[in-house]
Amino acid sequence: MRRLFGVALAAIVLACGFAARAEQTEYDPTKVSDSLRAIFQFGSAQTKQALNANTVTIITGTIGGTYVQIGADLASVLDDGNKLRVLPIVGRGSVQSVADILFLQGVDLGIVRADTLDYLERKGFAKDIKKQFTYVTKLYNEEMTIIAPKSVKGLRDLQGKKVSVDLPNGGTFVTALTVAERIGLKANFVYIEQRIAMEKLKAGQIDAVIVVGGKPYKSVSTFNNDGRFHLVRVDYEKPLQGDYLPATLTSKDYPNLIPEGEKVDTIAVPAVLAAYNWAPNTERYRKLTQFVDAFFTKFPTFQKPPFHPKWRETSLAAPLAGWNRLPYAQQWLDKNNVQPVARAKFDAFLQANPQATKGTQSEADRDALFRQFQTWQADQTAKENARAQAAPPRTRQ
Repeated sequence: MRRLFGVALAAIVLACGFAARAEQTEYDPTKVSDSLRAIFQFGSAQTKQALNANTVTIITGTIGGTYVQIGADLASVLDDGNKLRVLPIVGRGSVQSVADILFLQGVDLGIVRADTLDYLERKGFAKDIKKQFTYVTKLYNEEMTIIAPKSVKGLRDLQGKKVSVDLPNGGTFVTALTVAERIGLKANFVYIEQRIAMEKLKAGQIDAVIVVGGKPYKSVSTFNNDGRFHLVRVDYEKPLQGDYLPATLTSKDYPNLIPEGEKVDTIAVPAVLAAYNWAPNTERYRKLTQFVDAFFTKFPTFQKPPFHPKWRETSLAAPLAGWNRLPYAQQWLDKNNVQPVARAKFDAFLQANPQATKGTQSEADRDALFRQFQTWQADQTAKENARAQAAPPRTRQ
């Protein structure tokens, strides 16, 4: 009996020891999680006010697209407890995002394509719409990729053919139709969701699929090419030079569609982090200033792994023709002496992009081209910085 009592006593002591150690190593979750603290304090007017005052929402794009990945990166880097929360919202593409920024309550920012607002005005859907928007920064360039049989060599070869340009909520159809109008291309454009369009292309039911998005774009990089298809060349013709940039796709971008060591010329359109043009003395404007402070200060983090490679093309000070920058964003850049590129390297740009000079005769043409050069040079600087960051450290000999 005494022996049994001793065993029981030892078990109790051992259990107490485990409990004591547990008390030393385990933590009250309300002390380490702001979200849990908010739940446990449910009903607190102060908590509710703080959460709403410091949450910035951003409308992104469809699942699998570049926009939604950029939104996730912003939340990952900038979230700071109850001081700032970035809340990405899955969107439907550039056109829908314009409407969401204008009309949805609680949407503070959105990622839109630079040519979308011009398209809406040109088609009579809106008037002076750019005056209702400001931009925080140009994010990166989105390349036009055209998947088609190898018999289709260039964009103009799509004349009269059946071409998918995605659904009309997004921005691909805007860019595709704008480019077609500029160069006088008349194709049979159809609106088919990209995944379905890829299957129809393989089955021979359509002649080409156009995708406009930041490389590497998932639906393009995962296209199962059986050898019949490739990416179509898009020449940087004069009618495109006002709003678009020359770009190049390589086998490293899309090894499934470009043979090793080869490249395909194309065009690109800027993606823009945009906001409604709130008055400076409003609460909504205050939230934008809070976001800018955090985003611009922590910006170098975005250009390192594991974040999307398109961040390496972003230059905060890159100009955007026809758009007005958010005043506080410009004030931040000025205060921190972040300047756009100068005209000194213009000749290098022309040499690197000989197709850009075709038809460039007048001073107005050169001025328009210089605006494009400024954006291009900002991209090159960002890429050089990214390569420098990624390079292994040199060792002493």
